[in-house]
Amino acid sequence: MTEEHPPFHTEGCLAVSRVLARVGDKWSVLIVMLLAGGPRRFNEMKRMVNGISQRMLTLTLRGLERDGLVSRTVYPTIPPRVDYELTPLGHSLRGPVMALGQWVEANLDEIAQAQAAFDRRTAPDPDERPLQRAAGL
Repeated sequence: MTEEHPPFHTEGCLAVSRVLARVGDKWSVLIVMLLAGGPRRFNEMKRMVNGISQRMLTLTLRGLERDGLVSRTVYPTIPPRVDYELTPLGHSLRGPVMALGQWVEANLDEIAQAQAAFDRRTAPDPDERPLQRAAGL
Protein backbone atom coordinates (compact mmCIF):
# COMPACT_ATOMS: atom_id res chain seq x y z
CA MET A 1 0.00 0.00 0.00
CA THR A 2 1.38 3.43 -0.89
CA GLU A 3 1.28 6.28 1.55
CA GLU A 4 -0.52 9.40 0.35
CA HIS A 5 1.34 12.67 0.71
CA PRO A 6 -0.30 16.06 0.81
CA PRO A 7 0.21 18.12 -2.35
CA PHE A 8 3.47 20.07 -2.49
CA HIS A 9 2.96 23.82 -2.68
CA THR A 10 6.12 25.67 -3.69
CA GLU A 11 4.81 29.10 -2.70
CA GLY A 12 3.80 27.91 0.76
CA CYS A 13 7.13 26.16 1.27
CA LEU A 14 9.03 29.28 0.23
CA ALA A 15 7.05 31.40 2.70
CA VAL A 16 7.77 28.89 5.47
CA SER A 17 11.46 28.87 4.51
CA ARG A 18 11.69 32.65 4.73
CA VAL A 19 10.14 32.73 8.20
CA LEU A 20 12.22 29.79 9.42
CA ALA A 21 15.35 31.52 8.13
CA ARG A 22 14.56 34.41 10.47
CA VAL A 23 13.53 32.50 13.57
CA GLY A 24 16.09 29.76 13.02
CA ASP A 25 19.15 31.97 12.71
CA LYS A 26 21.93 31.95 15.27
CA TRP A 27 20.52 34.64 17.58
CA SER A 28 16.75 35.00 17.06
CA VAL A 29 15.68 32.01 19.16
CA LEU A 30 17.84 33.24 22.04
CA ILE A 31 16.36 36.74 21.81
CA VAL A 32 12.77 35.45 21.57
CA MET A 33 13.22 33.21 24.62
CA LEU A 34 14.95 36.03 26.51
CA LEU A 35 12.06 38.40 25.78
CA ALA A 36 9.56 35.72 26.82
CA GLY A 37 10.42 36.78 30.38
CA GLY A 38 9.24 40.33 29.74
CA PRO A 39 10.48 43.59 28.23
CA ARG A 40 14.22 44.18 28.10
CA ARG A 41 16.51 47.04 27.21
CA PHE A 42 19.14 46.72 24.51
CA ASN A 43 22.23 46.74 26.75
CA GLU A 44 20.57 44.36 29.18
CA MET A 45 20.08 41.85 26.35
CA LYS A 46 23.62 42.42 25.08
CA ARG A 47 24.98 41.51 28.53
CA MET A 48 22.75 38.43 28.78
CA VAL A 49 23.51 36.95 25.33
CA ASN A 50 27.11 35.83 25.42
CA GLY A 51 29.05 36.51 22.23
CA ILE A 52 26.56 38.72 20.38
CA SER A 53 27.93 41.96 18.95
CA GLN A 54 26.06 45.24 19.16
CA ARG A 55 25.57 45.19 15.38
CA MET A 56 24.24 41.62 15.37
CA LEU A 57 21.83 42.34 18.22
CA THR A 58 20.59 45.41 16.34
CA LEU A 59 20.09 43.44 13.11
CA THR A 60 18.37 40.59 14.94
CA LEU A 61 15.98 42.90 16.79
CA ARG A 62 15.17 44.80 13.58
CA GLY A 63 14.43 41.56 11.74
CA LEU A 64 12.20 40.30 14.54
CA GLU A 65 10.45 43.67 14.67
CA ARG A 66 9.93 43.63 10.89
CA ASP A 67 8.36 40.16 11.13
CA GLY A 68 5.99 41.38 13.84
CA LEU A 69 7.51 39.25 16.60
CA VAL A 70 9.06 42.06 18.66
CA SER A 71 7.90 45.59 19.41
CA ARG A 72 10.20 48.50 20.17
CA THR A 73 9.01 51.28 22.46
CA VAL A 74 10.96 54.53 22.77
CA TYR A 75 10.34 56.58 25.91
CA PRO A 76 11.01 60.34 25.66
CA THR A 77 13.44 60.57 28.54
CA ILE A 78 16.99 61.85 28.76
CA PRO A 79 18.78 59.71 27.87
CA PRO A 80 16.12 58.01 25.74
CA ARG A 81 14.92 54.66 27.01
CA VAL A 82 14.08 51.91 24.52
CA ASP A 83 12.33 48.69 25.54
CA TYR A 84 11.90 45.59 23.42
CA GLU A 85 9.19 43.02 24.06
CA LEU A 86 7.43 40.18 22.34
CA THR A 87 4.24 40.95 20.50
CA PRO A 88 1.31 38.52 20.80
CA LEU A 89 2.63 36.90 17.61
CA GLY A 90 6.08 36.62 19.21
CA HIS A 91 4.58 35.02 22.31
CA SER A 92 2.81 32.48 20.08
CA LEU A 93 6.24 31.38 18.81
CA ARG A 94 7.38 30.31 22.28
CA GLY A 95 5.52 26.98 22.19
CA PRO A 96 6.93 25.77 18.86
CA VAL A 97 10.45 26.92 19.83
CA MET A 98 10.22 25.07 23.14
CA ALA A 99 8.88 21.95 21.38
CA LEU A 100 11.77 22.07 18.91
CA GLY A 101 14.23 22.46 21.80
CA GLN A 102 12.71 19.43 23.53
CA TRP A 103 12.96 17.42 20.30
CA VAL A 104 16.65 18.35 19.97
CA GLU A 105 17.36 17.37 23.58
CA ALA A 106 15.54 14.05 23.16
CA ASN A 107 17.44 13.23 19.95
CA LEU A 108 20.85 14.80 20.59
CA ASP A 109 22.64 11.48 21.09
CA GLU A 110 21.18 10.00 17.91
CA ILE A 111 22.09 13.14 15.94
CA ALA A 112 25.66 13.06 17.29
CA GLN A 113 25.96 9.37 16.33
CA ALA A 114 24.68 10.07 12.81
CA GLN A 115 27.15 12.96 12.43
CA ALA A 116 30.06 10.82 13.61
CA ALA A 117 29.08 7.99 11.23
CA PHE A 118 28.81 10.42 8.33
CA ASP A 119 32.18 11.98 9.16
CA ARG A 120 33.79 8.53 9.25
CA ARG A 121 32.29 7.62 5.86
CA THR A 122 33.30 10.85 4.18
CA ALA A 123 36.71 11.42 5.79
CA PRO A 124 39.53 11.58 3.24
CA ASP A 125 41.96 8.68 3.12
CA PRO A 126 45.01 9.80 5.15
CA ASP A 127 47.31 7.96 2.71
CA GLU A 128 45.95 9.88 -0.25
CA ARG A 129 47.79 13.08 -1.15
CA PRO A 130 45.73 16.32 -1.41
CA LEU A 131 46.80 16.88 -5.03
CA GLN A 132 45.56 13.43 -6.01
CA ARG A 133 42.21 14.14 -4.31
CA ALA A 134 41.85 17.45 -6.15
CA ALA A 135 42.65 15.81 -9.49
CA GLY A 136 40.26 12.97 -8.79
CA LEU A 137 43.06 10.40 -9.03
